[in-house]
Amino acid sequence: MSMPSSPEVLRRTGGRRVKAICFDEARIASRVRELGAEITAAYPDGELLVLGLLKGSFIFLSDLVRQIERPLQVDFLAASSYGDSKVSSGTVHLLYDPETQLEGKHILLVEDIIDTGKTLQRLTALLGERRPGSLAICALLDKEISVVPRSELRFVGFRAPAAFLVGYGLDHAENFRHLPFIADLE
Repeated sequence: MSMPSSPEVLRRTGGRRVKAICFDEARIASRVRELGAEITAAYPDGELLVLGLLKGSFIFLSDLVRQIERPLQVDFLAASSYGDSKVSSGTVHLLYDPETQLEGKHILLVEDIIDTGKTLQRLTALLGERRPGSLAICALLDKEISVVPRSELRFVGFRAPAAFLVGYGLDHAENFRHLPFIADLE
C-alpha cells in the first residue's frame, strides 16, 4: 500500500494528507472474505435480510454480501448522528426506513463503524419492535468505546484505533468514501 503522503494517496484525497493508512485494500478484502464465511456458517437456514446502514456501510455491504454463500435479501436504512462534525451529536435522525418486511427474518444490520453505540441502540430498539426472528450486528470497525450494551454485536471486521477514520465508505462531510483503504484523517 502507498505511504500516506505518496502522490497516489494525495491524488485520491484531493491533496488532503492523511496521518496513516490503518487498513489497506488487501487487508480489508481478506477480512471481508472471512466475515462472509462466518456469516454463511452462522445462518444455515431461514430468511436472511442484510440491512445496510447508509451511507457509510454501502461499500462494505456490497463486498460482504458477495462473500455470503447462501440466499439473502438486501435493504437499507439511513440514520444520521454526525452531520459535518467529527463527533457524534448523540441525536439520531432516521432518514430512510427499510421497506422490506422484517417479521420472522434473521436480520443482520451492517454498520461501518461503532463509536459510542448510541445510533445502534436506537436502531436495534426500532428493529426489535418489528419482531424479527433474530437480530445481529456486523460492523466493519469497532472503536470499543461504546457507552451502551451491545449484545447484538456478533461480527466485527477490525478493532478501530482512536482516530478519525475515512475511506471504504467512511466519510468526513461526505468526502473520502471512495478511498479503497481506511486512513486516519490529518
